[in-house]
Amino acid sequence: MAKSWYIVHTYTGYEQKIERTIRKLLEENKIDPQVVGDVRVPMRNIIVDTGSGKTRKQSDKVLPGYIMIEMDLPQIGWKTTCSAIRAIEGVTGFVGTKPLERPRPISNDEAKNILQLCGEIKGDKLPSRQNFDIDDNVKITEGPFATFTGVVEEVNTEKNKLRVNVQIFGRVTPVEVDMTQVEKV
Repeated sequence: MAKSWYIVHTYTGYEQKIERTIRKLLEENKIDPQVVGDVRVPMRNIIVDTGSGKTRKQSDKVLPGYIMIEMDLPQIGWKTTCSAIRAIEGVTGFVGTKPLERPRPISNDEAKNILQLCGEIKGDKLPSRQNFDIDDNVKITEGPFATFTGVVEEVNTEKNKLRVNVQIFGRVTPVEVDMTQVEKV
């Protein structure tokens, strides 16, 4: 199963404390790091007028009382991880499920919208979950080079970009594309 985002309901004001607790449990291997990938309190920066004609930047919670957890829940053994998270002081449970049910992830569109509000991702796609290597054959699925196939020349995971050599008018031409615009052939 692929990693998906889950929403955990918390007491308002406990979000950062719970995030730190989950990260500590991951470090101590009390929660399997293969299952839990990332923990975030959705925050965004806003500009606040102080009233005296000055403004200042302030962090604001996008979803007060909720945190996001990226997990790859196994079919067998999911209860161990979910029980450990539910047992943290201030956690009331996973959104949309009862305590003994397997949590349901939010859709990719919902996760994308929340991460865009936080300024964590730009554009209209989640970061790619595929791993690309040099010399992989790929097909471009979106953008001006859609339907072209080529070979990966360079991988830039920090920017989520690939340089792909494609044939245009009989010449090999390197083009830079987003990892979300290609798929392996």
